[in-house]
Amino acid sequence: MPKIADNPLILVDGSSYLYRAYYAPPHLTNSKGEATGAVYGVINMLRSLINQYQPSQMAVVFDAKGKTFRNDMYSEYKAQRPPMPDDLRSQIEPLHRIIKALGLPLVCISGVEADDVIGTIATQASKEGRAVLISTGDKDMAQLVDENVTLINTMTNTIMGPAEVTEKFGVGPELIIDLLALQGDKADNIPGLPGVGEKTALAMLTGVGGVEQILAAPEKMPELGFRGSKTMPAKIIEHADMLKLSYELATIKLDVELEQDWHALSIEPANKDELIKCYGEMEFKRWLAEVLDNKPANKASADTDDDTPAAKLDIEVEYDTILTLEQLDTWIAKLKQAELIAIDTETTSLNYMEAELVGISFAVEAGKAAYLPLSHDYVDAPEQLDKALVFEKLQPLLEDESIKKVGQNLKYDISIFANAGITLRGVQFDTMLESYVFNSVASKHNMDDLALKYLGHKNISFEEIAGKGAKQLTFNQIPLETASPYAAEDADITLRLHQHLWSRLAKQTELASVFSDIELPLVNILSTIERQGVLIDSMLLGQQSEELARKIDELEQKAHEIAGQPFNLSSPKQLQELFFEKLGYPVIKKTPKGAPSTAEEVLVELALDYPLPKIILEHRSLAKLKSTYTDKLPLMVNAKTGRVHTSYHQANAATGRLSSSEPNLQNIPIRTEEGRRIRHAFIAPQGKKILAADYSQIELRIMAHLSQDKGLLTAFAEGKDIHKATAAEVFDVDFSEVTTDQRRRAKAVNFGLIYGMSAFGLAKQLDIPRAEAQSYIDTYFKRYPGVLKYMEETRAVAADLGYVSTLFGRRLYLPAIKDRNAMRRQAAERAAINAPMQGTAADIIKKAMINIAKWIETETAGEITMIMQVHDELVFEVDETKVDSLQAKVCELMAAAASLDVELLAEAGVGDNWEQAH
Repeated sequence: MPKIADNPLILVDGSSYLYRAYYAPPHLTNSKGEATGAVYGVINMLRSLINQYQPSQMAVVFDAKGKTFRNDMYSEYKAQRPPMPDDLRSQIEPLHRIIKALGLPLVCISGVEADDVIGTIATQASKEGRAVLISTGDKDMAQLVDENVTLINTMTNTIMGPAEVTEKFGVGPELIIDLLALQGDKADNIPGLPGVGEKTALAMLTGVGGVEQILAAPEKMPELGFRGSKTMPAKIIEHADMLKLSYELATIKLDVELEQDWHALSIEPANKDELIKCYGEMEFKRWLAEVLDNKPANKASADTDDDTPAAKLDIEVEYDTILTLEQLDTWIAKLKQAELIAIDTETTSLNYMEAELVGISFAVEAGKAAYLPLSHDYVDAPEQLDKALVFEKLQPLLEDESIKKVGQNLKYDISIFANAGITLRGVQFDTMLESYVFNSVASKHNMDDLALKYLGHKNISFEEIAGKGAKQLTFNQIPLETASPYAAEDADITLRLHQHLWSRLAKQTELASVFSDIELPLVNILSTIERQGVLIDSMLLGQQSEELARKIDELEQKAHEIAGQPFNLSSPKQLQELFFEKLGYPVIKKTPKGAPSTAEEVLVELALDYPLPKIILEHRSLAKLKSTYTDKLPLMVNAKTGRVHTSYHQANAATGRLSSSEPNLQNIPIRTEEGRRIRHAFIAPQGKKILAADYSQIELRIMAHLSQDKGLLTAFAEGKDIHKATAAEVFDVDFSEVTTDQRRRAKAVNFGLIYGMSAFGLAKQLDIPRAEAQSYIDTYFKRYPGVLKYMEETRAVAADLGYVSTLFGRRLYLPAIKDRNAMRRQAAERAAINAPMQGTAADIIKKAMINIAKWIETETAGEITMIMQVHDELVFEVDETKVDSLQAKVCELMAAAASLDVELLAEAGVGDNWEQAH
């Protein structure tokens, strides 16, 4: 491989890399659904070149719009190429903007191709002894290689000087044009000499010389002895004009009239403001953060009219550290006078039950914030105000409903204050939730990502001030000179994010209502549920762990017996060798690297025909139950409360559903006996019962309401078993004659269609031929035409608007709804059909939680406590003497959470544990 000279003039074939980047994964889009992958690919390549070679001169060259002189020479030149895809064309303008903003010369000349421009510049520079590096994937460029000109293909990491050209093509750079002329070029539609391929062309060139020599002495061909050499002279004479034309078409023009010569192609300083704007629009967060790293840390974005970061970060900051009573009193006066205050806590842990309060930060307007340290205890830490005294002064302000407050993920801060005996009131906004409601898929909803996306500002990261890994400091160990700017910035940026997001959210009445009427009221409720926790029976879980361990061992031994050898059931490599080499199982799917896959869906399919995959699936299932729940849950019991405290996440699932972690309550399996037994360990305390209430077939009821299908509306109105009613329609039998199997199949159809399942998916689920599954679906749509109409209209609306909405106005954006990749587009269409139902169901249970919480607070006097929310289910601890009345009221409030054209039905059960109640 040739050595690249230091500081070469780099010429980039932008058009070549644009297409390569477009077709190469990942196929990126931003949150608006705009394609960004080609831009990312080209810029990534440019950055790599610059980092590797540190050039002072560089040009990125693109083809201009319109025809070139070659089209005048030959009308069929490149005529076979399809038009540029729309989602590639849309990326050209932002790509050019970023290249220019990077300070890189961009060259685009009408009437010629990028090859010609590169050839002209390279030749001029080479004649003056300048080292040139051409970055391209185009083999035509090999004709330009000489002692000063080298090619690099960054896609394959190959570098070619004269020797490498000869090794790759069989001829040196001086004969590349002749080679292309003889064999033609399908990519460019250069005709070449009929019947001449690479081997024949090389024989002709090495035996006689270039095209000029071949045309002058065609009679020498038979002497070369290649196949067809005897008829070649006549062919050369007959097609001489075509061969000459091919030579001209393949020749890179070296005398393009340039606006400036190669000396002027210097890399200029980057335009950081323009890069911030471009990277923000494209949502290239890592690159945006890199640019912002070089800007003053005390700058942040002014407000703009869209959701991209502003280029001018021109608000200076004043951050105070409160260490005296006088400072505290001054800031309390400021907080009381402010229209809205931002508040944030700094603690020792992300676990709200274990975290100790280290300090509090406030902001009263953009750029004006303060940090109040309370318990920094590093060596030589300055004296801080007494925590009890601070609480005495701050508690009235924090608990004052009339003093409006905003925060980022305030659910956490509410719990931190509650643990300190303070009830935070007056919560008016939460930036995490504002972002989530505005567009749930636009970005992650943590403060750092939101600041980058919406303010064009890179926050001080926690790792910057605390370090990483095992040596990472807790906040109380961080010196105030670094802790204070970090903490104050959190409050300041929170306030600015609110100003930016709310100005947009408030313009959308329905979205503002989702935030104000659903998400924000839920914050306090979830915080209360989390701190309440749930009681578990650790001894019972310990027994289950022992039983699971025995079953897991038995399954492992059984697997070894069937395999005829011991092996690691969790090792994909050992499973590949065993399944596909020793046992000869069919390869159903391959990994990205081409190896036979042993993923779960593959094992499920193999388990239909072979016993070993079935055992391995059961082994995996039990091992996961043991490690995730029966072993782990007892370790998660809080020492102070004796309960397990999960964390609920409001801004996670795109559809509006809540999720939970540590532990994940949503994923406790209920389809197996072992999974259901875990719920036995969720128990009621003495004198209480567990009450579990959930909605009956809520998504199907929402489907009936949204589709207005008469058949579904009637079935629900008559109180029929909806799956049995569907079976009667699909199988054309009387309702009373529907069999258990027919009902099971109809249930699969009902729920499958909600999730956009295809005939293939339904066939797989029911283990029936695809044609039979398709007939079920066809018959269903004939019987329920309103459902088909709803689906078709929803797809159309999603494609038109880029989002669908729930019944309450929550928007569910679908960036891939117009994706050129059929699989991603179809997945987005399926999501479009399901999202309004799942999202509406999520909104309904949230509204039910709000109504029930109000009732609990005002009327029940501690007789009932909400302890869990799981999917469409709410779980309570209730006074065992008041079970009947409380159960009836919970079901009543859940049913009244929304008004649909079908009755909402909530059903509840009661028991000593969750499984009994459920």
